[in-house]
Amino acid sequence: MDPDFWHARWSQNQIGFHEPQENPLLLAHLPALALPPQARVFLPLCGKTKDIGWLLSQGIQVAGAELSPLAVDQLFADLGVLPAITQQGDLRCYQADGLTVFVGDIFALTPDVLGPVDAVYDRAALVALPDAMRQRYAAHLTLLTQSAPQLLICFAYDQSRFSGPPFSVSGQEVASLYGARYDIRALADQPATGGLQARAAAEQVWHLTPKP
Repeated sequence: MDPDFWHARWSQNQIGFHEPQENPLLLAHLPALALPPQARVFLPLCGKTKDIGWLLSQGIQVAGAELSPLAVDQLFADLGVLPAITQQGDLRCYQADGLTVFVGDIFALTPDVLGPVDAVYDRAALVALPDAMRQRYAAHLTLLTQSAPQLLICFAYDQSRFSGPPFSVSGQEVASLYGARYDIRALADQPATGGLQARAAAEQVWHLTPKP
């Protein structure tokens, strides 16, 4: 996916993927991660999701990565927080209490720059990427987070009838992308709501735990 595509979506406010409230599947299934006290959770391609404010309210530290600086400016404005902004290589780093967001190409983010995380919450990253990029993304995310456990939300529908994003990512593809490094367990499979209803899409939640 060309970065210009996403920059244009944000600048034109074409952000139908942005949810106006916390994702109910996160609220329902976060306990599956069994997070330790003061856990740090990584949200790839986070946008300005309301999930960040909710996670912070639960005492969870959040790290995010996002391509669009406009999205991150809006995120901190929505939180009512003024971030400290520094440059770390090719990435711009926005920081406030409990929250760090790296702005730029997620593939430029390294484990040393990100720092340790206890888990990954991927609601809109994998499904935002076309097929040709998903293998690279999954490998990078696994390396980046040292195979941290994941709560992964995907959509499954007939991709031949509709274009993405969000793209269809089946359970079979999740297993192909992550099965070598993770044990994968389905937590939920329900009809998608909103604009994806017309695609008869299923919204699926996966719990990925690193193999010994």
